[in-house]
Amino acid sequence: MDTPGTISCDDELRHWPVDEDQARAVQDRLRPCVRLDESGPEPGFEGTVAGVDVAYDDARNVVAAAAVALDARTRAVVDEATAVGQVSFPYVPGLLAFREIPTVLDALARLTRTPDLVVCDGYGLAHPRRFGLASHLGVLTGLPTIGVAKNPFTFRYEPPGPDRGATSPLLDGAEEVGRALRTQKGVKPVFVSVGHRIDLDRACAHTLHLAAAYRLPETTRAADSLCRRALASA
Repeated sequence: MDTPGTISCDDELRHWPVDEDQARAVQDRLRPCVRLDESGPEPGFEGTVAGVDVAYDDARNVVAAAAVALDARTRAVVDEATAVGQVSFPYVPGLLAFREIPTVLDALARLTRTPDLVVCDGYGLAHPRRFGLASHLGVLTGLPTIGVAKNPFTFRYEPPGPDRGATSPLLDGAEEVGRALRTQKGVKPVFVSVGHRIDLDRACAHTLHLAAAYRLPETTRAADSLCRRALASA
């Protein structure tokens, strides 16, 4: 799945960190690889967009990941895959990618075709170290990635307008790290940030297109349901 100029997934997985210091060193080393100079695919493009999500069974130390590919125009599910693995990294805020990525990569690799865009249930640049799950996954795969989160993490924002499509900046000081996006009238916003190889305007447009009927994008809803089923049967 690697594209020219991306980091080798195999090398990274062979040297996966086991503690916080190692994980932060990996973030520092890979963060400069994030590409912020590309617009990304246009909303409604001809291709597939995949959602990824994970579910945990803490008692068994098991994580289940799902990747669900949708037609980017119609939002119809065209492919799906799951993977189950052992959790190999402790829970540390800001380092959640290290608990999830190995199994997410396994699920993505089991899709019958490489998606053109990946939507993560989490953060990209809207991360204290500017390297959340969406950015990390994007660098490892070379794919355009978006982070769509349910809460603003540690950042501040003014509520966007009440109508569908309204936005407001998600701020760390004066820096815009993402946007609060109202996907449905009268419901709480989601928090969109760039992961890799896409700009914020298109990240928000894709999120709005994928959230045609509910607060969360259909990619996230489908992946969440599938990974929970995979965990239950693991």
